[in-house]
Amino acid sequence: MTVDVNTGSLSTPGGISDPGLIKLVNKLQDVFTTVGVNNPIDLPQIVVVGSQSSGKSSVLENIVGRDFLPRGSGIVTRRPLVLQLINRTATQNGFGNELDDNTDKAANTDEWGEFLHIPGQKFYDFNKIRDEISRETEAKVGRNAGISPAPINLRIYSPNVLNLTLVDLPGLTRVPVGDQPRDIEKQIRDMILKYIQKSNAIILAVTAANVDLANSDGLKLAREVDPEGQRTIGVLTKVDLMDEGTDVVDILAGRIIPLRLGYVPVVNRGQRDIDNKKPINASLEAEKNFFENHKAYRNKSSYCGTPYLARKLNLILMMHIKQTLPDIKARISSSLQKYTQELESLGPSILGNSANIVLNIITEFTNEWRTVLDGKSTELSSQELSGGARISFVFHELYSNGVKAVDPFDQVKDSDIRVILYNSSGPSPALFVGTAAFELIVKQQIKRLEEPSLKCASLVYDELVRILTTVLSKQLYRRYPGLKEKIHQVVISFFKKAMEPTNKLVKDLVAMEACYINTGHPDFLNGHRAMAIVNERHNGSRPVQVDPKTGKPIPQSATPARAASPTLAGSNLDEGGSNGGFFGSFFAAKNKKKAAAMEPPPPSLKASGTLSERENIEVEVIKLLIQSYYNIVKRTMIDMVPKAIMLNLVQLTKDEMQKELLENMYGADELDDLLKESDYTVRRRKECQQMVESLSKASEIVSQVQ
Repeated sequence: MTVDVNTGSLSTPGGISDPGLIKLVNKLQDVFTTVGVNNPIDLPQIVVVGSQSSGKSSVLENIVGRDFLPRGSGIVTRRPLVLQLINRTATQNGFGNELDDNTDKAANTDEWGEFLHIPGQKFYDFNKIRDEISRETEAKVGRNAGISPAPINLRIYSPNVLNLTLVDLPGLTRVPVGDQPRDIEKQIRDMILKYIQKSNAIILAVTAANVDLANSDGLKLAREVDPEGQRTIGVLTKVDLMDEGTDVVDILAGRIIPLRLGYVPVVNRGQRDIDNKKPINASLEAEKNFFENHKAYRNKSSYCGTPYLARKLNLILMMHIKQTLPDIKARISSSLQKYTQELESLGPSILGNSANIVLNIITEFTNEWRTVLDGKSTELSSQELSGGARISFVFHELYSNGVKAVDPFDQVKDSDIRVILYNSSGPSPALFVGTAAFELIVKQQIKRLEEPSLKCASLVYDELVRILTTVLSKQLYRRYPGLKEKIHQVVISFFKKAMEPTNKLVKDLVAMEACYINTGHPDFLNGHRAMAIVNERHNGSRPVQVDPKTGKPIPQSATPARAASPTLAGSNLDEGGSNGGFFGSFFAAKNKKKAAAMEPPPPSLKASGTLSERENIEVEVIKLLIQSYYNIVKRTMIDMVPKAIMLNLVQLTKDEMQKELLENMYGADELDDLLKESDYTVRRRKECQQMVESLSKASEIVSQVQ
């Protein structure tokens, strides 16, 4: 079908004029009304928008040919009215008993209305249709001026209408009046946008012709969602009330605000005509005469008026349905599959034996637990680490790097080592580097590894809790909140019990390393090798002595024995108090006379002098030995602590989880309480059942169209 914007003429290819397409959409609308306002399928429909005073109601009544809409001041349309017009062949049955009690003089057996909320009841009296619309509106929103998005579905059968589906929405208003909510403008605007922003909605923007088109509320709102005017039809009302000498020819020609589907001018009944109950037939005849006799419109009178508007809407709607039908079929199919799967995941509402259900859930939970820990889940993420991989990260990244970062010398300084060396030698000065000092310092530093090791166990515990939360977030467990809470409680208690032997084993590993210093370890740097390294460093840093006669370097062996053997103590009695060292400053402060007096040592005797060369070498040797052995211990802990945690915590949960759950849950008396479904599950199952039922019916309906 093509639409000439300038003339408004339409041409349709063969087959599109099938009125069954509109009836098909009407059936789909009826089907989806049962699921409320959250219709999953965007159906083709014509949405009527405009301000309160634009004449929307009169346009709709003219299209139907009968008075049936509530009238009054303020907002009369307070709920969306889905108006389905169905053309039927007139009969010659005349009047029947169904017309006995009516107040509508134009009532006949060929025209009637039916409401979806009152199935099977025919309203031949259109005054009663008006009353029912008012009654149903007040039943939802009360007598005040509030609005509701819940639609009223009205189907009108008549030989005088073309097949059409129209949605009448509340008229746009700016200022709240009377009992209207303060935000009434926003409420109406949001409701209208919800309907017209759907791509399958054709917008029928009703505007009074005697108002500047740029100020049209309906067109302004339509352009927000359809800026190019591709699916908007303009209706110009009150053309007969324009000032003399003015017309809408420029608007019809698309020179003001162009719309692809064009504009249609109409003439409605005025308020006096309505008050005087002027028949709509007479009004349509007056409209026809106006356009045929007006000098500006007489040449295009066939493209003006309500009858032309109805034909145009009919053809546009059929074309639109024809274009969107394949997409509607695909959406119905995908939505049906989606809601069917969700309904299956929610499970049936009728339960079997409670004990069997709990047993099955426990078995499924433990299988899922092992699967996630082992990294064999079917829902592996490609975006982030999960499950057992996070535990591996704790072991090989956090713990390993944490242990490696522990520096034994960030707390033990060279001066501290010197004091320990002296203290460990007792009353006799040491001839060689003391083993006792080395072991004392190493044991102190090994104990520092206990904290990161216990922290590793705590981090793994946190990861197990994270995995538990992830597993229990699945629909199966959300369905039974009591059972989910019980499983969570039992498993957390199980974790805490497992943490006790895990922490003990980790502490024992640290204690094992600290209680026995294995200096015979093949990777340990022994004392002779450490001494050789230190001597090599010191000898390499000394200036080379040159023979003044020959100018050649003097061999190291020619140097005094005291310098080459710094480990020997007391080699020079005269220099004992002048070379610095531990007691250097203590004796330096006293002259020989006072020294001879042999005053007692002070209560606190601390190191006060700089390290002598001998002390420097001894400290360096000790540091080398400590660093060598500490690295061995670090490697051992990095290897053994994860194994201990896996044995007493992670593997234990895999092996004993099911037994623990069965002992604490399977024999419980409150099994029925545990299997009480959540309110969300009950509500969601009902919603999914309604949606599946509606989509199944919709699928049957659209499958009839090839």
